[in-house]
Amino acid sequence: MKHKLALINGKIFTEYQIYDQHALLIDSDRIAGIVAQDDIPEMFELLDVKGANICPGLIDLQIYGTGEDLFSAELTAESIHRIEHNLLKQGCTSFVLTLATNTLELFQEAIGVFERANPRVALGLHLEGPFLNAAKRGAHPAELIQRATVDLLASVIEGKEEIVKMMTIAPELTEQACIDYLNEKGVLITAGHSAATYQEATHAFNHGVPAVTHLWNAMSPLHHRDVGLPGAAFNHDEVSASIIVDGIHVDFEAVKLSKELMGERLFLITDAVAKCDKGIYQHVFNKDHYTMPDGTLSGSALSMLKAVENCVKKVGISLDESLRMATLYPARLFGRHDLGNLNSGSIANVLVFTEDFKVQQVLFQGEPVE
Repeated sequence: MKHKLALINGKIFTEYQIYDQHALLIDSDRIAGIVAQDDIPEMFELLDVKGANICPGLIDLQIYGTGEDLFSAELTAESIHRIEHNLLKQGCTSFVLTLATNTLELFQEAIGVFERANPRVALGLHLEGPFLNAAKRGAHPAELIQRATVDLLASVIEGKEEIVKMMTIAPELTEQACIDYLNEKGVLITAGHSAATYQEATHAFNHGVPAVTHLWNAMSPLHHRDVGLPGAAFNHDEVSASIIVDGIHVDFEAVKLSKELMGERLFLITDAVAKCDKGIYQHVFNKDHYTMPDGTLSGSALSMLKAVENCVKKVGISLDESLRMATLYPARLFGRHDLGNLNSGSIANVLVFTEDFKVQQVLFQGEPVE
């Protein structure tokens, strides 16, 4: 017998619609539709959300770990499963697990671990490095940064295209053959840790690089005589950019400007790391963010729902648009039309949260998360 559930007495947000006095119908692991509350078919069990907000599960395309699980330092299936469970409890029902610059051997090992873990919440891996610009390395170790070649890329990706889903590169140091190879393999390429000029960045956006990694952070500045990578992203019609809205990585006023200029092309990530005192990335928790032991900013302590809340309360973006930045837009960039919305037939990943941005209930593939 299939599980049929109707969420009632909530405000439903999906894509560009907001529904009041409607019910969200879930049949097994899929969305069955949105109907007026008077028109709920028989056989559906009612779940009263008591005036809370109902939206698609949140999507994070860049996160390294949660709590005390930094994946690159643990490299176990168990750590992936703990990260998945922690994120589900936060209302994040899809994410791309990220590895910062490391040896290619470690990347290969991580891919093997990911494959064995067979995760359900993680959509794949995002390799942030090592093909970056050392001049904009941030917390990435300079001695591990290198120039990409098709052979080096193939040594990591060949046969693992279902796992390696994203890669951050510095476009000014990456030859077109490498970008073409990544596109052939279906890897989402994003420009970051880059000193690209406006011309170099625009050329990359026009030749196979559709996105920018954590806008403003670790990139050429917006200067009035060379607007650099941020300016190229603002002035392009199609390129998307992720942004970390914790008020630390990017000032809220810069988020406001970015949103004005980019509209639907701007989306949220957490860039969240975990407390770690071993390996290359020793993240030290500092009140509301993480640094390396030398004080270099190294990652956020955000959840996706907190990023949405900050967009609403600190930046002045409407709730429905802030939710699209955490659901529809990342899903669209990632090419997943069955996620990030509550359309009939989409996967039943649902977040129910209160007016004060507390998680009330999460459904993952139609099942309530404990």
